[in-house]
Amino acid sequence: MCAKMKMHEWLVQCTHVINEQNAEADRRDKLLGSLALLLAKKNKRVKKKRFWVAPIFKKRYEHGFYHALLPTLKLEDLRFHNYFRMSTMQYEELLAIVGPHLEKQYVVREPISAAERLTLTLRFLAAGDSMSSMTYQYLVGLTTVSNIITTTCKIIWEHLCPLVLPSQLFEDDWRNIAEDFEDIWDFPHCIGAIDGKHVTIQCPDNAGSNFYNYKNSHSIVLLAICDANYIFRFVDIGAYGRRSDGGIFRESRVGQHLDAGQMNIPKSDSFYKGGPSLPYCIVGDEAFPLKSYLLRPFSGKNLSAEQSIFNYRLSRARRVIENSFGILASQWRVYRKPIISSVETAMKIVQGTICIHNWLRRNDIENRYISPDMLDRETAENEHIRGLWRTIMEDGCALVDISNCSTNTSTRNAMLIRDEFCKYFNNEGSVAWQNDK
Repeated sequence: MCAKMKMHEWLVQCTHVINEQNAEADRRDKLLGSLALLLAKKNKRVKKKRFWVAPIFKKRYEHGFYHALLPTLKLEDLRFHNYFRMSTMQYEELLAIVGPHLEKQYVVREPISAAERLTLTLRFLAAGDSMSSMTYQYLVGLTTVSNIITTTCKIIWEHLCPLVLPSQLFEDDWRNIAEDFEDIWDFPHCIGAIDGKHVTIQCPDNAGSNFYNYKNSHSIVLLAICDANYIFRFVDIGAYGRRSDGGIFRESRVGQHLDAGQMNIPKSDSFYKGGPSLPYCIVGDEAFPLKSYLLRPFSGKNLSAEQSIFNYRLSRARRVIENSFGILASQWRVYRKPIISSVETAMKIVQGTICIHNWLRRNDIENRYISPDMLDRETAENEHIRGLWRTIMEDGCALVDISNCSTNTSTRNAMLIRDEFCKYFNNEGSVAWQNDK
């Protein structure tokens, strides 16, 4: 019996040794295979480029758009405005602001000028053409086109943003915005309209589901507050498209600063004689939370007549932000389809278009940037006419509505504030035509 047990143990040990030897042989074979593959790649002859610059690109000074056609286009103001979304004078002013920061040093080859870089970028944003298309229009390499667009949008954000989108407003600024809302949209103590959009992008590399939204596409979130004149006052760009419910607004810089009371908003006061002291508020739709500084409509179907009137008056003021996004999609056709670029470049493109939009809107004395039929408007009989931008948005573009970006909980104080605004719109602040709506 002992002899059999010893024999069995010996066989087990032999089997274990043989298995270890086989495993070691397999590891050695894999290592040798990897080494052979590395040696093969190292010894592989690298194909040299036939040209330092492709022959077609050498003809840039003869046939490229900037050199061949732009001088003629500058003589026709209407076509120039259609091509760049701005007049010749505005183009030169913008070039004076960002041009010095776009200049490159002459090292090996003559660099592309700042004016040509700005021209290419503005046309890309305005036309929504692919970068490959811009390559053949301006006779510049594809990688160079991508770098130019990314760099130019970055510089526009860095040097134009402080002028048209300051990071901080003061009490007088907020009061001026409130006066505009009261004069234009009959909504007192309103300091802005807020909304958010998904900006559709191509599927990022190795991003997992971070950018995958409820519309079954990939996107980054653009959250914005605008004033009564369609100028963006605060933006938050780049949140993951998958975020929903309470995350988008609560975790945005705008939401955090509003919650912390760090926006220099004026203190509560009465906006009519003998009325209660009410805070200055932002207006939003049902996607946003009801806060002491943010008004949203009454929800539900069985609303009273007073609540329905409040909802109408609020939606009338809130349409400003919808129209602002509509202008953005109408004028800058890069938003007409998913943005084909990396996430970082897509964010810079959004930043660049926001800054240029604000800059043009602030200087839009003749209302050339925004045509009258582009916006929602009301007739003398207070009939609502839909703006042309709605057709663009409905036909499909890269700007998509966000879902709920907040929870439905609200404080009693916030509900009391909304009730006071509701009372005002149905009494002292009523207008003759609101009951017809």
